[in-house]
Amino acid sequence: MSLDLSDNLNLSDNDAAMLSGDRGEALAMAMRILTKFARVMGASELLDISAAHIDGCLVTGQSSLDLAEALRDRGGQVAVPTTLNVSSLDLLHPELYRGDDEPRARQLMQAYEDMGCQPTWTCAPYQLEARPGFGDQIAWAESNAIAFANSVLGARTNRYGDFIDICCALTGRAPAAGLHLDEHRLAQLVISVEHLPDRLLATDAFFPVLGFVIGTSVDTRVPAVVGIPQATEDQLKAMCAAAASAGSVGLIHVVGITPEAPDLSTALGNEPVAETIIVTASDVVHARDRLSSGDATALSTVSLGTPHYSQAELATLLNMLAGRSVHESIAMYVNTSRDVLGASGGIAAGLSDLGVQLVTDTCTYITPVMKPVTGVAMTDSAKWAYYAPGNLGVDVAFASLSECVESAVAGQILRDSDMWGGL
Repeated sequence: MSLDLSDNLNLSDNDAAMLSGDRGEALAMAMRILTKFARVMGASELLDISAAHIDGCLVTGQSSLDLAEALRDRGGQVAVPTTLNVSSLDLLHPELYRGDDEPRARQLMQAYEDMGCQPTWTCAPYQLEARPGFGDQIAWAESNAIAFANSVLGARTNRYGDFIDICCALTGRAPAAGLHLDEHRLAQLVISVEHLPDRLLATDAFFPVLGFVIGTSVDTRVPAVVGIPQATEDQLKAMCAAAASAGSVGLIHVVGITPEAPDLSTALGNEPVAETIIVTASDVVHARDRLSSGDATALSTVSLGTPHYSQAELATLLNMLAGRSVHESIAMYVNTSRDVLGASGGIAAGLSDLGVQLVTDTCTYITPVMKPVTGVAMTDSAKWAYYAPGNLGVDVAFASLSECVESAVAGQILRDSDMWGGL
């Protein structure tokens, strides 16, 4: 077997052994894919990773299953702790599935488990007890998780997609390029929200809208956001998810909050500001309105938890319902992980008693688990609002969580005129 090493990609002895087939067929196959990808990225070498997260466990076509089974059947076993993203099925609530691809979905899930991946089935692996630390080199797929890991945890991963993710997991290696390297993690422009009202900056609903503004403004550049006084992990999660969906964002520095941006100068690498985008009230309103689609007004469905809801978010939802049941005409869904669900105990039971359908292992905008949407689907997630019209063909009303709750209880769309401070 001849190896084409006539380029600037320098392989270690172990890399070369994997590529040549000395470490088995699965590693040879994975390394062939990975080295071609590394060359495309312009990497000069590969680096060790300490963890991986696999997005490719959704059935997106026969190739999804073919590759996983080919690696598995050739003896593939992950070399680092590897978590699994959402699948095409909710294994805890199988009765919800309304599709016709269940056999392939189960085969695909089993193939990844057979390779030693952890059956976490969540798009929010950062909510698991074991998560990467600051500076850890990892190979995560799933856009929101990538942005969160880089931005909030200070771990380092590129935007990996299906097939590349499992190759990194099997080999324990990733291209030394992009956001793995110091020089590509510096902010390239500033996003200023300093002129927005404090009351708006304190609301949960602001963060997904800000993420949408960032995603549609920065392309692949790394932004530094200035003007946010404080933020919870759940708020940053919503921002990262929206930015990574609406754009190609892999890292956001929030000055004074995220670990690589204690101040603006540090985030910029002590370089002068090349560009500043000042976010105005009209920008916020425009972005908020763009997240709603269609002309339908009758509410049919409410879907929350994209990315998966945390335990704190489930508790907030239960408190907002305050013992009131979801209206009989409304189907209300909350996507969360099996780990969060298992730890939520009475909170989850309380939500179920009030008519909330909990969904695990998957998400309602990519898997046919919801009842037919006959009117508007309401959501507090910019990511769900961004993808659902194209994926599901539904009209979406983006709203705050409180608006979603009040609408679900009333059986009709209710808006809070004070929510956006008169904007």
